[in-house]
Amino acid sequence: MACPLPNFMGCVVLGVFVAFAVLGSVSSSRFDELFQPNWAFDHFASEGELLRMKLDNYSGAGFSSKSKYMFGKVGIKIKLVEGDSAGTVTAFYMSSDGPYHNEFDFEFLGNTTGEPYLVQTNVYVNGVGNREQRLNLWFDPTKDFHSYSILWNQRQVVFLVDETPVRVHSNLEHKGIPYPKDQFMGVYSSIWNADDWATQGGRVKTDWSHAPFIASYTGFEIDACECPDAVAAIDNVKRCSTAGGEKRYWWDEPTMSELNLHQSHQLLWVRANHMIYDYCTDNSRFPVAPVECLHHHH
Repeated sequence: MACPLPNFMGCVVLGVFVAFAVLGSVSSSRFDELFQPNWAFDHFASEGELLRMKLDNYSGAGFSSKSKYMFGKVGIKIKLVEGDSAGTVTAFYMSSDGPYHNEFDFEFLGNTTGEPYLVQTNVYVNGVGNREQRLNLWFDPTKDFHSYSILWNQRQVVFLVDETPVRVHSNLEHKGIPYPKDQFMGVYSSIWNADDWATQGGRVKTDWSHAPFIASYTGFEIDACECPDAVAAIDNVKRCSTAGGEKRYWWDEPTMSELNLHQSHQLLWVRANHMIYDYCTDNSRFPVAPVECLHHHH
């Protein structure tokens, strides 16, 4: 399960649903209007629209969105820890609360100098994860900012890197497979020490002589249906879901129900050239393939 993740930026785009409005409106906001540090406040540093979060041998750090959301798109631009980052994990994820929570994870697994960063994605449904995929990237994520985003609607969850889809988790409820669509989710980020598993299965430990390990953030975006605490849960669900057959939100448009042809080709390219682990093909962990693996085309 992902820890909360580090820093973010000051200028943020938030999709706000205004009562009685038919479409979510997009407005800009500052980091501190949208988010709050969760822990290690002294491990945050902001500089204009740039936010940095650090991990040292005292603590990691993390923050969360002040609001919860149901459906939409969230994203951030991150420049990952440079140099020897073995043992560290930087995470960006969405999660609901409780033991039967839903969660969509990006976890960036640190590396020894010269080795590629690994990106692990995972999907939890009703408290059950174990759906890891790992890939290496087609660029060095420590040299510049790149965008990492999650699109979530009633038909699919799409993980994107610089708008290239790297994973799709489709709604297969018609096959009797649960899909995350009825729990509000917060947006989180964290940086933390995970040298018991993160790098080469835990064989390479964190070298604290290289601390602090700093991840930098900017360009945080949320364009999603906000679920205020003051509104009853059932009313939030109704408001954020398609009502009466009318499409209220851009992410509910038919064109967003599956990847287009270009995106499908991009995903195939990523899987063929950059995926290094897929739980669906791990026969030692799953002698019987997980049921959704039999139906997912991607």
